[in-house]
Amino acid sequence: MTISAVRLSFILVASIAVSVGAMAQSAPMSLQQVIDIAKARNPALLAIERNLQGVKAQEIQASLRVNPDMTFYGTNVTLPAQGASNPYAYSLQISRLMERGEKRRWRMDVAKATSEQTESQYRDQQRQTLFTVKQAFTNMLVAKATLTLARANLKDFARQLDINRERYVHGDIGKLDYERLDLQMAQFETDESNAEMNMATASDQLQTLMGVERPSTAFDIAGEIVPPSIPARLDELQARALATRPDFQAAQAAIRAADANVKLAFANGTTDPTLEGEFDRSGTYNSAGFSISIPLRIFDRNQGNKLTAKYQAQSNRFSEIAVRNQVLSDVSQAWAQYTTAKVISDRYNGHYLAEANDVLSIAEFAYKQGGLALLDYLNALQEHRTTALNALNAYGQTWMAIHQLSSATGTEIAP
Repeated sequence: MTISAVRLSFILVASIAVSVGAMAQSAPMSLQQVIDIAKARNPALLAIERNLQGVKAQEIQASLRVNPDMTFYGTNVTLPAQGASNPYAYSLQISRLMERGEKRRWRMDVAKATSEQTESQYRDQQRQTLFTVKQAFTNMLVAKATLTLARANLKDFARQLDINRERYVHGDIGKLDYERLDLQMAQFETDESNAEMNMATASDQLQTLMGVERPSTAFDIAGEIVPPSIPARLDELQARALATRPDFQAAQAAIRAADANVKLAFANGTTDPTLEGEFDRSGTYNSAGFSISIPLRIFDRNQGNKLTAKYQAQSNRFSEIAVRNQVLSDVSQAWAQYTTAKVISDRYNGHYLAEANDVLSIAEFAYKQGGLALLDYLNALQEHRTTALNALNAYGQTWMAIHQLSSATGTEIAP
């Protein structure tokens, strides 16, 4: 008895199970659960998140004002006082650099824009990491479905082989026919072994992305293998990408940081006077004074840094255009991949799988009744196996295209 259309459909659409070693659960993990764990435990994301916190701390540093300086000194304090000719003398001086040109304001703007840029870069790294997680999840989903299918095929063919062994023993079929059937068993056994290896590899890769130090064989997942339709248009997806893609937002933040850096460079070219107040005591006499120190910026007016900042700002504007074009291109390519993959997977889901089951059922019945040659039956068996595997691969490619489209738009587009 072959795999029926109902059974094959169950195998392809069934949920795929998993639990994570130390995080072992009674129920399989969904894609969203896997993503949540990856966000919380992926070491690469955690490292970038800590770096982001360090960059944000620079906003505090940029807002600090210049500290005043205090100088206190005394003279002749170790010598005996000899009246007015040699009195003890003490002096207290307090000075402070007075910044001009709104330097503090522009430092704060640079720090804030840099934090925004770094945060967008962190979210972009998260976007790329989660895309990799989704790919690994789909690989495991397809690997599990392939393993289930391989085991079912092997079990059904083993049953067929047992039946034909009895027929061979009773002389209903010849030795050549039986041995041809027996040789076909090697392919099904190989399919099962390869599927087991692929399943183990996919599981390890996914658990590693989730931050699991020692992947567990008990890990399992659950998800739909048949991909959904995406109710969207290309222009809508491109507009969504420009509004949400973190790498594009990082490029925009880089422009703001560069503009603030230009203003800071010009502010750093202004003269900052130093004001000083002084109190002196000599013997029994007290006195006070003040001074103003103004650097003469005759030669160094920060000319080089001003030009560098201007050119860097212009460079960032061109970079922002390049990123914008890349975002639109990413969405366009991902959309083309999705539409093509969806057409192929729909063909298998709506037509070829059922037809492959019909062909195999008819061929098997005809072979048992002696109305079909063994070679034709083996060909039908091979076509059925190939069609089922191609259907799984088509589903996997469509899911990959959906994940690519989600990553390209910076949003979750799967319904």
